[in-house]
Amino acid sequence: MHHHLNSQADLETAIQALVKQDPRLAPVFDIAGMPALRRREAGYTGLAAIVCGQQLSTASAAAIWARLSAAFDPFHHDAVRRARADRLGRLGLSAAKIKTLKHIAGELAAERLNLDVLAHEDADAAHNVLTALPGIGPWTADVYLLFCLGHGDAWPAGDLAVQEAMKIGLGLTTRPTAKEMMPLAEPWRPWRGAAAHLWWSYYRAMKKREGVIGTAPKANTVSNKIAVAKRSSTKAKLATAKQPGPKP
Repeated sequence: MHHHLNSQADLETAIQALVKQDPRLAPVFDIAGMPALRRREAGYTGLAAIVCGQQLSTASAAAIWARLSAAFDPFHHDAVRRARADRLGRLGLSAAKIKTLKHIAGELAAERLNLDVLAHEDADAAHNVLTALPGIGPWTADVYLLFCLGHGDAWPAGDLAVQEAMKIGLGLTTRPTAKEMMPLAEPWRPWRGAAAHLWWSYYRAMKKREGVIGTAPKANTVSNKIAVAKRSSTKAKLATAKQPGPKP
């Protein structure tokens, strides 16, 4: 049976179960408080947005996604599959990201890939399906499973904020690597995704305690990218609606 985080109630139930089964999380929860569930659109749109944000600052990722989602509204894999590479490049996508988005679009069109069904697969198996796609690394795969599909056991082992939070919260001498994060999270199955939400919340709380007003490290973090991408996409669509005419 696979668990999902489809609502705030789901997350709260999972967090309570985690704290009960692992006493080490009780002081973490006391500081972090109950995290808020963060979700974003699933399917090709959700994965494409994450790909656009790979290895970019929050602002740059949001700007590119705003242009892309405004240019293809509604956003659909067939439209991207048929689009000229130079047009996509003018919107700010690198050659590598264009190749990735077009390849995924082709797999979806040929019905060799079904992104939505991954929500009902084992988290590790779904992770492997995604990372087998060109241009989709472990972090991108785990973020898609967790935030787009609400997979309760998705574990973003490569997220620097989660790593740093676990170093502090578990009293580790060094920040764990992505490889070391896997066995550390074993006690939290089948709610590793909920544990990730708790650790992100803990990270933010600890930074505020230190007097640092900011977010997690820029590389491989999701908090700001999700919020900023949503705001930028909405603004871009509103602007497009106010300016009738051919889209770029």
